[in-house]
Amino acid sequence: MSRCEKGNILIVGSGIVGRSWAILFASAGYRVILYDTVHQQVTTALEHIRQQLNELERNGNLRGTLTSKEQMDLISTCSNLAQAIEGAVFIQECVPENLELKREVFHELDDLMNDDVILSSSTSCILPSKLFSDLKHVKQCIVSHPVNPTYYIPLVELVPHPETHPAVLEQTYTLMKDIGQSPVKLAKEIDGFVLNRIQYAIIGESWRLVKDGVLSPDDVDLVMSAGLGMRYAFMGPFETIHLNAEGLKNYCERYDEGMQRVLSSFGPVPEFSGEVMEKINQTMSQKTSPNPESLNARRLWREAHLAALAKLKSDNK
Repeated sequence: MSRCEKGNILIVGSGIVGRSWAILFASAGYRVILYDTVHQQVTTALEHIRQQLNELERNGNLRGTLTSKEQMDLISTCSNLAQAIEGAVFIQECVPENLELKREVFHELDDLMNDDVILSSSTSCILPSKLFSDLKHVKQCIVSHPVNPTYYIPLVELVPHPETHPAVLEQTYTLMKDIGQSPVKLAKEIDGFVLNRIQYAIIGESWRLVKDGVLSPDDVDLVMSAGLGMRYAFMGPFETIHLNAEGLKNYCERYDEGMQRVLSSFGPVPEFSGEVMEKINQTMSQKTSPNPESLNARRLWREAHLAALAKLKSDNK
């Protein structure tokens, strides 16, 4: 069965996240319906997608086997939700990160969807139990949290509701793999999911190191970009320690006492405000001025480097 015969992918919300999902699905040959309540917004989104696909093709970074025009031809727009949902087998919600707004959208979709379609949310932090609990089709609901920029960072966190049917988790996992992403399956929901829990742990200790006068903000960033990040771009923390000794078990036997001692010295959760925040903000602002033009330029620099890293990782598979 061809991908197009499997049914349409409905993207609800045409902002940056929605546009990113549309490009990913189209790159794998899926037909995509991009829905938004404001017709002009989806029209603008379509033009942004066309420009991005053309640029990706010019730079040699276009994913999939289809040309940018062929991928663009797979994406259409709709401002009528009842029409947009017809033929959809997978719905990816991408409205702003507001619980009440998302619940309003889910209730509307719940009334329109059939018993086979999967309803997925892009939320980065709202628990599935808060999003889906009172829906008729709760067993068909799941969170699929992407990482920005999704085109170059393939991780997707799959977070089930306590009532999500196991088949929905497996089908969503298979779909994410099919479009070239790297999904991880959480066995249960947890506050912050997984990526943010690990990220916040790093941010928290980095903040304490600046607060306690151990390192400057620039040097903290250097520890990651020129140290840990070099390893973590290719392997995770467990494989890293597995290779840094005669296997993981040997590492734990050798360094257990030291890890326990250092971890017990970590301070309380910091306040992300006040004098320390001003110091870190000043350093970051000297590197990249917090105006839209400078921030966008630095984001483009970041995406160019991520594209090169993604290509290197792909070539080395």
